[in-house]
Amino acid sequence: MTAMRRSDDRMLTTHVGSLPRPPALRDLLVRQDRGEPIDDAALAREAEAAVRHVVARQLAAGIDIGNDGEQPRAGFSTYPARRMRGFGGESKRPLARDLIDFPDYAEMLAARRRGSARVTNAPQAIREIEYADLGEAERECDLFARALAGAPRRFVEPFMTAASPGVIACILLDAHYGSHERYVAALAREMRKEYALIHARGFVLQIDAPDLAMERTRLFQNEPLDRFLQIVDTHIQAINDALGDVPADRARLHVCWGNYDGPHVHDVPLEAILPILYRARVGGLSIELANPRHAHEYKVFRRLPLPDGMLLFPGVIDSTTNFVEHPEVVADRICQVVDAVGDRTRVIASVDCGFGTFAGSEAVAESVVWAKLRTLREGADLATRRLWG
Repeated sequence: MTAMRRSDDRMLTTHVGSLPRPPALRDLLVRQDRGEPIDDAALAREAEAAVRHVVARQLAAGIDIGNDGEQPRAGFSTYPARRMRGFGGESKRPLARDLIDFPDYAEMLAARRRGSARVTNAPQAIREIEYADLGEAERECDLFARALAGAPRRFVEPFMTAASPGVIACILLDAHYGSHERYVAALAREMRKEYALIHARGFVLQIDAPDLAMERTRLFQNEPLDRFLQIVDTHIQAINDALGDVPADRARLHVCWGNYDGPHVHDVPLEAILPILYRARVGGLSIELANPRHAHEYKVFRRLPLPDGMLLFPGVIDSTTNFVEHPEVVADRICQVVDAVGDRTRVIASVDCGFGTFAGSEAVAESVVWAKLRTLREGADLATRRLWG
């Protein structure tokens, strides 16, 4: 397999992974996630149709590097509880610090998520975990491959997402191992199987690791910054262990501060965590750079340059608002990042985070999502004219 594609002769586009699910599929996934009986055949039919739909819509919008939209999953980080043994009961995930400081916003967010898959009360590890059956992961890969084969055009490159050991540990909490480090190590050992499968199927592997920034204000909000940075280092080591034989140039890492339109006033600065993120054995870094709290941090890449060969997938589209960015704004953001990085070929225009991280918790209307991806393409084309002439 070749290395991940670069923006060699034009600005390529991608996104972070999750896309809106059709209502019928969303409702089946939410009911399944809550333990209610569902029609498995109906779920399979709806998932197949949904994957074909999002592949076609991505291609129509001009996305170069696309995926299956995570359509068969109820949540980007909670799906391993279905695929592994050892999970049960209910986690009690703490509120983020900004939700504590702004309780009226917390009530608004809770109301929006009332009909969603479990976000703060997912299962927990209650005994030794084991990824004993890759069947569901294999079926998702097969489904995506069928959708790609039936599409009128091809992506420049297809990718598939998988949760990081650290984000699983922080959302599916531990009630068995008694040590965060032991739990994360166990998850790394088991998730290695899914990572290897995705790579073997020919997809670029994206590891979703919002824990590397988001958990500063959640699970570790009462720890000093130095302790949190130690945890980030532990989680990066776990990712490297889980990657196994997956080549660095076939993996990319997504990091964010939590995909919600809240105050975010306690977010850890990018500059504090970036040197540790660079220790990940991956060929690309996906980071939020569009939302109002972090849009200025593209400048950090001047002070802390990317390691040799690493690509940057900057968010130039906000995934939490229904504003559709103007193409000129998108082009400006892309060019600012390219200027900071110093190499146009190592930048691929992206979105801050997913548009459907948990089924039923979407903040952006589906029609607006496709408009945002179209304006991402239009902005990338403007940036291409500026940067390549």
